[in-house]
Amino acid sequence: MTATAIGAHVDQADPIAEAQARNAPHVQFFLGDPQDYKGPEFQYAGGAEGLKADAEAAGIGLYVHAPYIVNVATTNNRIRIPSRKLLQQHVDAAASIGARGLIVHGGHVNKDDDPEKGFDNWRKAIEATDLKLPLLIENTAGGDNAMTRYLERIGRVWDAIAPTEQADLVGFCLDTCHAHAGGNSLETVVDDVLKITGRIDLVHCNDSRDEFDSGADRHANLGAGKVDPDLLAAVVRDAGAPVVLETPGGASEHTADADWLRERGL
Repeated sequence: MTATAIGAHVDQADPIAEAQARNAPHVQFFLGDPQDYKGPEFQYAGGAEGLKADAEAAGIGLYVHAPYIVNVATTNNRIRIPSRKLLQQHVDAAASIGARGLIVHGGHVNKDDDPEKGFDNWRKAIEATDLKLPLLIENTAGGDNAMTRYLERIGRVWDAIAPTEQADLVGFCLDTCHAHAGGNSLETVVDDVLKITGRIDLVHCNDSRDEFDSGADRHANLGAGKVDPDLLAAVVRDAGAPVVLETPGGASEHTADADWLRERGL
């Protein structure tokens, strides 16, 4: 059995050095401020071209996480329109460094909105975006009006996207903390997601500081939270996808979390 590829979310200034400090085959990072509409920026000393070339030379895979504020589902034009623009900018930026995928949260609609509008806005966003690399939609932990907290909603997003020309470039990122906190059974979540999406491209392997179905997005180091350790390892095993740790701490903590998974045969 091939060992699971385990990386981590790291600072964007020098992702290659961060990967090497963790002996990781890939890393994930932001390009710019995750809470700002300003657009992507490259903090790496060699810029986009240098980052792409140096990562290829070092054999390090790159994943980019889109800003948290991207919400292409909302009916609020003041958020949806700049979100679409920001998404395209990050697709372009991630593609320019040879990233393997761009991860984006599912977003939400307003309290009094019909969720159907959110699903259709996802369709429109995929049709309006020139996807130059896989766009990996991530399940989220909280919010009754979230597009990707509940499995049924994830299914509706996929139904909306399925007819689009670029549907094959839309993948899924399964976050274990979000699934647990969002009220999705980890015993069956991999099978449940695969039935909906047909694919899991990346796993965000995180423990949770909070109880099942809490709706709280607070990550914990592996084995230090409220998720059953055997279940956490089983999700990673069953998903069969590369892993990104988004757990607290730096290189030593991430290395310890990777070792925690390795001790469980991954």
